[in-house]
Amino acid sequence: MTERGKWRDRAARRRRSRSLLRKILRRGFFVLLTLLAIFVAGFLYFADTVASLQPPAAPKADAIVVLTGGFQRIEQAVELLKAGAGNRLLISGVNPATTGSQIRRNTQSSADLFKCCVDIGHDAVDTIGNATEAGQWIHDRGYRSVLVVTNNYHMPRSLLELRRVRPDTEFIAYPVVNSDLKTSNWLRNPLFIKAILLEYAKYSIAFLRDLANTHLANDSRTDASPAIRAKE
Repeated sequence: MTERGKWRDRAARRRRSRSLLRKILRRGFFVLLTLLAIFVAGFLYFADTVASLQPPAAPKADAIVVLTGGFQRIEQAVELLKAGAGNRLLISGVNPATTGSQIRRNTQSSADLFKCCVDIGHDAVDTIGNATEAGQWIHDRGYRSVLVVTNNYHMPRSLLELRRVRPDTEFIAYPVVNSDLKTSNWLRNPLFIKAILLEYAKYSIAFLRDLANTHLANDSRTDASPAIRAKE
């Protein structure tokens, strides 16, 4: 009887373990399914937002910042400068091997325009670097409003990083539309899907990072407030 009782206890424990494992797997599956649904819904919302971006009809700001990554962006920014949409232009993230003279020739601009009103930034290597470089430039010159020129799919993350560095500056989006996502069937183009998915993933990481930093900052202020009151 003792051996039989031990066997029954072991069998009961195994059944409980299998039941617990099934519950964990089932709940894990639903968690993963929920996260996947959130990711897909967020991606579709992001893609629709990007597709809806349009340049302002009459752009005007104190200055213009273009984030490099394609010649079309620089050409558009220089055209905005020529049209008087801003008083000065920063071309951020230029390859160190590329000179201002080369950019001037490629944009068919005058030497006087580049000498008086164009700054070339060579330090940035990514979007965070663009924001840091542009933020310092804006601070040094005291600009309050800035036109931001970059690709439409790159605009949300660019604005997020710029506003993180310069929260008091008004950033006005001027998206360069390389592809019309509203009218084209981009879901059938794997290259477009890959580019937008990658950008959405980067934007999500940047957004969650800022959200976490804000939460930590709020917690720090809450923890410090009793000490401040006691000192007062």
